[in-house]
Amino acid sequence: MGGLAGVTAGTSAICTCGLGNGLNYRGYDIADLALKADFEEVAYLLLVGELPNKAQLKDFRRKIIAGRELPISVKNVLKSIPASSHPMDVMKTATSALGCVEPEAEDFSDQMAKIIRLLGAFPSFLVYWHHWHKHGKEIDLISEETTIAGYILERLKETKPKAVEVKAMNAMLTLYAEHEFNASTFANRITASTLSDIYSCMTTGIGTLKGHLHGGANEVAIKFVLQFDNVEHALKSVDELFAKKEKIMGFGHRVYRNLDPRSPVGFELASELRELETSDPKLFDIAKAIRDKVKADKGLPDNIDFFGGLIYHYMEIERLYYTPLFIMSRAAGWAAHAFEQRANNRIIRPSSEYTGPEPRAFVSLEDRK
Repeated sequence: MGGLAGVTAGTSAICTCGLGNGLNYRGYDIADLALKADFEEVAYLLLVGELPNKAQLKDFRRKIIAGRELPISVKNVLKSIPASSHPMDVMKTATSALGCVEPEAEDFSDQMAKIIRLLGAFPSFLVYWHHWHKHGKEIDLISEETTIAGYILERLKETKPKAVEVKAMNAMLTLYAEHEFNASTFANRITASTLSDIYSCMTTGIGTLKGHLHGGANEVAIKFVLQFDNVEHALKSVDELFAKKEKIMGFGHRVYRNLDPRSPVGFELASELRELETSDPKLFDIAKAIRDKVKADKGLPDNIDFFGGLIYHYMEIERLYYTPLFIMSRAAGWAAHAFEQRANNRIIRPSSEYTGPEPRAFVSLEDRK
């Protein structure tokens, strides 16, 4: 099958998806994790294998907070990256720069310390570059917000986030944190299998996630919803797209046939965020109507990206930042897979089915037509 669909490419104890029991991280249901735990708890679970106790979480969170500050050399790199650059390239370049300044030990003995550092630094990469190029100022990376979710929102918008926003951001980080052997995770594992460093594993993941067939679906989904004035306009447009046999982003999934288990959580979060004073509740009604019509007419369920885009929109986050937020989440999953690959490693080197010409005699340049 194309794209390695249906091919089992390895073993993993980190995540199950599409196996008839929903989506689980280390055996825990995604809805429970998204709505009952902070993202830091989930990141710890992915990296260590068990949920942290209070003391372990406090120490883990303290280390992440300490990782928010950036070296002067990395700040200078962020200043030098043009304002016109794609934010995913900003994230990739900053990750490489930090890897030059604070390299991982060759024996990987500090791999956990390095990924904890990156969990703190990833949001700082984006907010520092954003404020330098958008507002012409060097933003302070110190914040009273103790969670990654709160820190992202507070430093990006420079206002104290509302509790419902922190809840939504926290849940979104968890929902996107891990998804088995997806494209970026598998690419990350290939890099890990060569015994490259953790920064290279992360930049491999970032580069893969930048592709439109992997990351960015929620950007397209919200752009689609925003073009409509009302439900009737939206449903008419959906009919027209169906007639042209065109796809609508945010529906269907290679792994999930009937339901993306992350979607009900996304729907709930969007429903709560619609009540914010700055939110347009009409957009939720439009999105819900589109979801119901696509399901009824085509049998396609929405995936997390459909309402995910609306969630970020309601939190007034720039559209091009949606996929960088994905990095801040999926990095925990990438690292868990890199650690797992390193622990029982054999370089990943699959074979291909040759479809080229049969063996033939070499023709000298003078005799070629």
